[in-house]
Amino acid sequence: MCLILFAWRHHPRYDLIVAANRDEFHERPSAAAEPWQEAPHVLAGRDLRSGGTWLGISTRGRFAAVTNYRDPASLKTGAPSRGGLVSAFLLGAEPPGAYLDRLAPSADRFNGFSLLVGDGDSLHYYSNRGRREELKPGLYGLSNRLLDTDWQKVAEGKQAFAAALSAGDPDVEDIFRVLADRRPADDDRLPDTGVGTEWERLLSSRFIMSPVYGTRSSTAVLMGRSGRVRFVERSFDAQGRPWMTVDMTVEICPAG
Repeated sequence: MCLILFAWRHHPRYDLIVAANRDEFHERPSAAAEPWQEAPHVLAGRDLRSGGTWLGISTRGRFAAVTNYRDPASLKTGAPSRGGLVSAFLLGAEPPGAYLDRLAPSADRFNGFSLLVGDGDSLHYYSNRGRREELKPGLYGLSNRLLDTDWQKVAEGKQAFAAALSAGDPDVEDIFRVLADRRPADDDRLPDTGVGTEWERLLSSRFIMSPVYGTRSSTAVLMGRSGRVRFVERSFDAQGRPWMTVDMTVEICPAG
């Protein structure tokens, strides 16, 4: 994922509401979200190159998502896939804190990442670039830096997301409209992550479009306090046109 806006215990009807864009090279093969054949309690997309995923839920009440930390100068060749961090949590049973305790000693093997993991009781954030916390109720934004870094897409995205949630019962189409904003950041607010001005400008919009790299899918997750979760994923082609939507509602059964 490259943009995750989320509200944790911030809405009266939902423990967790997530709006996320996955940005990736168009040539990288992936599968749309579905229950995994070998683990039907997991609902997530799949990276068909490395086998992991970028965001998913389970009917046992687990949620996980990852974003890359953009710092090309520190990239390691041959590092393990960061998507495996998400799938390992979704497939496991450890509480989020225990999972991160086990991950932390080996986290430097990976290229830079920010990871969200939750089990319905708590939601945790961890980056191998130096930050970890159990999150308090609130509304947050995450892109390719640390949590709530003041990039324009994050700051304005959070404002738009908050407005979409303020009307009462959230409308999925309102959430997708927040994610669909294709306006680049103002030049004086572009970050400097080492990729050059042209790429900084391209990557600064919430929804990214280019012939080679862009927003491949948008996802809305609404985890209700009643134990019902709605998961909607909309996939896009290289021209930014939607071509597939997955819309599933599941019931949380912690022992199932």
